[in-house]
Amino acid sequence: MGSEDTGSEEALTDEQVSGPSDIGPDPADAGEESHGTGEDEATSETDPAGELTDAAAPGSVVPQLDPSDTTWWRSAIFYQIYPRSFSDLDGDGVGDLAGVIDKLGYLELLGIDALWLSPIMCSPMADHGYDVSDPREIDPLFGDLEDFDELVAEAHDRGMRVTMDLVPNHTSDQHEWFRAALAAEPGSPERARYIFRDGLGEGGDEPPNNWHSVFGGPAWTRVTESDGSPGQWYLHIFAAEQPDLNWENPEVFEDLERSLRFWLDRGVDGFRIDVAHGMAKPEDLPDMDLDSVGLLTNSDDDPRFNNYAVHDIHRKIRKVLDEYPGAANVGEIWVEDNERFAEYLRPDELHLGFNFRLAKAAFDPDEIRAAIENSLDAVLRVSGTPTWTLSNHDVDREVSRYGRLDQHDPDSEVDLDVGRARARAMALVEFALPGTVFIYNGAELGLPNVDLPDEALQDPVWERSDHTERGRDGCRVPIPWEGSQPPYGFSTSAQTWLPMPDDWAPYTVEKQLEDISSTLSLYRQAIELRVSRSEFSGDTVEWYGAPDDCLAFRRAGGGLICALNAGDEPVPLPPGEVLLLSAPLVDGHLAPNSAAWLM
Repeated sequence: MGSEDTGSEEALTDEQVSGPSDIGPDPADAGEESHGTGEDEATSETDPAGELTDAAAPGSVVPQLDPSDTTWWRSAIFYQIYPRSFSDLDGDGVGDLAGVIDKLGYLELLGIDALWLSPIMCSPMADHGYDVSDPREIDPLFGDLEDFDELVAEAHDRGMRVTMDLVPNHTSDQHEWFRAALAAEPGSPERARYIFRDGLGEGGDEPPNNWHSVFGGPAWTRVTESDGSPGQWYLHIFAAEQPDLNWENPEVFEDLERSLRFWLDRGVDGFRIDVAHGMAKPEDLPDMDLDSVGLLTNSDDDPRFNNYAVHDIHRKIRKVLDEYPGAANVGEIWVEDNERFAEYLRPDELHLGFNFRLAKAAFDPDEIRAAIENSLDAVLRVSGTPTWTLSNHDVDREVSRYGRLDQHDPDSEVDLDVGRARARAMALVEFALPGTVFIYNGAELGLPNVDLPDEALQDPVWERSDHTERGRDGCRVPIPWEGSQPPYGFSTSAQTWLPMPDDWAPYTVEKQLEDISSTLSLYRQAIELRVSRSEFSGDTVEWYGAPDDCLAFRRAGGGLICALNAGDEPVPLPPGEVLLLSAPLVDGHLAPNSAAWLM
């Protein structure tokens, strides 16, 4: 047993958290909206044919953070910012880009390598930005292109890259293309950009197939033709306000390429590709097995997703990114089969693929080990890089998941103290693994899900499921920064877009920076060690024998040992010097629901 060193650090000042005073807008102007564009900005306009066009190219091409470093993403720490819920500087109760700029100092001190911004492009917000009406413009809710350019520049100055969400599977029903499609006739070029089909049955009154929306209800909506008669049906795998694009139409990729270059030319360092296993649809649109999938899920045999033609789309995307050294993309891939998953990570496709096995595993050593082994197997067969995440904007927060008394019952009673201890332990497991880590904003604070009142729910799945599925709002509540009551410094308005709990004062950034035993301090220590210690090398792990309800592995190459006790009793530690603990030792033993790093 070696000496214990938890890497404690002194508390940060307010200036360090918010960054220098010259970052972000003047506080005196915080309540004013500024959505104008400079003369040299790139903006999007609509031509008479109803197509989005770039009114002006950027004044100059801004390089990625470090074009000479083309492998930075292989071990990066990404921080997912859900913009609506991160920081609101204009006082409307919704987070914005100015708020992100204001908190860059905090992210730098946390040790973040790259930001991932959930959608900030123009949108009617039917699905909180994942219904894009203009892919080459910032939605005024979040700011404007000038704000975005400032964010990229300030992040780069702090050594952090900026990646943003790309939504290529569908558009908003308010997109100019779809408006033109509704005004056009069946069989027209305008409708050929989407998936329109005649209905089945007498008068075409039945949908073209039995596909269901991921959000509930049918995946088809019938339109009324210009003469007032019932017309064709259009496909929407998600909400009716999100019509799926027809990726067999070359115009679709041509427009996506323009969007890719538009943002890459502004210095964006890459993209997270939404529904990366979607886009391509089987030509005959066969019926699906309705018993094999449910709301917000899909299976490997689901004809709505994972069709082989999708790989041609990713190859085209990769060719564009390869023209911008230092840029990288990561795909949202809900695919269980390891061989099929690996196909997305071939050298000419995605740089990274989200693997959600660890986020889906219960707090059980067998499930956790299986998730790690499967995730490594899925990428190493193509010399790819594994990715790890414990939560995101679509998944219940880990504190609440791990706190369920029955880990396999989503409706089970939750013990937040147990959940928080387990989430801290799993953070050490995650950071000990080789590859790329994604942190969802607020995970570093140990935030739980929030049980919101029915009237506050905004996720489209709530309405589309006839109020049987509460949706994902509980993990999207704004994060607390300071103070003792809502809105905890998130906004100057008490009316935040989702209500904040009255008991979140212990979770604030301000409070946790003052406490060396807090979850935030644990994250900071873990990230610093991960970056600075040679023990965190090697692209795979070796497993140790471990007591019941425990697991232990060693980083092959560096020698770091990670031990997890998922049981109810303290257990002896493996031999070695302790680097970091998620909870204090109990008589020299690893505490229940805790993890340790040793060298």
